[in-house]
Amino acid sequence: MTALNIAMLTTFYPPYNFGGDGIGIQRLAVALADRGHSITVVHDEDAYISQAGKVPAPIDMDPRIRTIGLKSHLGAVSNLLVHQFGQPVTHAGRLKSLLAPGNYDVIWHHNASLVGGPGLFGLGDPGAVRLYEAHEHWLVCPTHVLWKNKREVCEKKACIRCQLAYRRPPQPWRWTGMLSRATRHIDAFIAKSEFSRDKHRAFGFLPDMEVVPYFLPDVPIVSKPSSPHPRPYFLFVGRLEQIKGVQDIIPAFSGNAGDGPDLVIIGAGDYEARLRAQAAGMERVIFKGRLQPESLAAWYGSANALIVPSLCYETFGIILIEAFRGGTPVIARRLGPFPEIIAKGGGVLFENAEELRSAIAELGNNKARRDSLASEARTAFEKNWKEDVVITEYLDVVRKAARSKGNQRVISALGDRA
Repeated sequence: MTALNIAMLTTFYPPYNFGGDGIGIQRLAVALADRGHSITVVHDEDAYISQAGKVPAPIDMDPRIRTIGLKSHLGAVSNLLVHQFGQPVTHAGRLKSLLAPGNYDVIWHHNASLVGGPGLFGLGDPGAVRLYEAHEHWLVCPTHVLWKNKREVCEKKACIRCQLAYRRPPQPWRWTGMLSRATRHIDAFIAKSEFSRDKHRAFGFLPDMEVVPYFLPDVPIVSKPSSPHPRPYFLFVGRLEQIKGVQDIIPAFSGNAGDGPDLVIIGAGDYEARLRAQAAGMERVIFKGRLQPESLAAWYGSANALIVPSLCYETFGIILIEAFRGGTPVIARRLGPFPEIIAKGGGVLFENAEELRSAIAELGNNKARRDSLASEARTAFEKNWKEDVVITEYLDVVRKAARSKGNQRVISALGDRA
């Protein structure tokens, strides 16, 4: 396989990122670099700084990956212009130069919302293979998350009223045919789950979408890891926001310490104070704050199960496969992509408080059942979300797009696999 020059464009990328999509893009960049490809990541520093209110602390970066952080003297105004006009107004000249014909074989768009919007799709070499990977529902939802009016999952569009509920200005470009015209420049769209693909279609996105999930680098399971907590526990990991649903699982852990397993909550966010107030005086609910990623393996490995109670339509659910990789079962809400993930093995679904309590009791009291699901979880990870498996799926999408476009350079580099 010959090396390809690949450009990745995204709003957020470590250390200028908040959630899992930036980490997922970084993992993809590293995995492709491991296979000999040349990777350049272009992201927008102002988008992170304006929301976080600070420059992120530096982190160790893979020296093989070239990163270009866009920054304007206009700061957040530059992002507002993209948001309103759907075009990379401030950075248009630089982006055209970066993506000029001959520079890249593959132009891979990720979260385009503030790095350039749909106006980004037509920039660059028209002969390059162009991909768009939908880490969020931005293509069909101005707020990205299909969480209507900050209250409920969205089943029918009412976008202007919803954006006002989020205190965001409406986006005029969404009322035109701009997105439809821009998507003609993309050779392949990638959804992170069958659910997300189907939801895009239900909300009017017409181009076909390939489904390629997130992946994790494989790590060996540590046999009988030393537990980081003194009592049996269930685990939540993620941002502490209302849409993550932690408020719905706290009541299942009432009572005094020792009356049953604890709930350990790892993460931070703007809903944390409300959750701490809800759990005040509840000895079995423990907040650990945000922890370093390298410390999470022990927490996953020693938990009875990971609980994933999200109320919104996720595009995937990276924390599910993080648990599966460590051989930890999952209790997930029967919503969005979670049923299709759990159907591959390793977990239990719930819809209401009664089913949640039943699942907690089942995995807390029945060791054989818990261990059986743990074994299923690890097997499912190796079959579906291991790095080699998913990278093969990614490269099949690139190869298929190149074949459809007649890009012999990319076909030759990857091999014309049937």
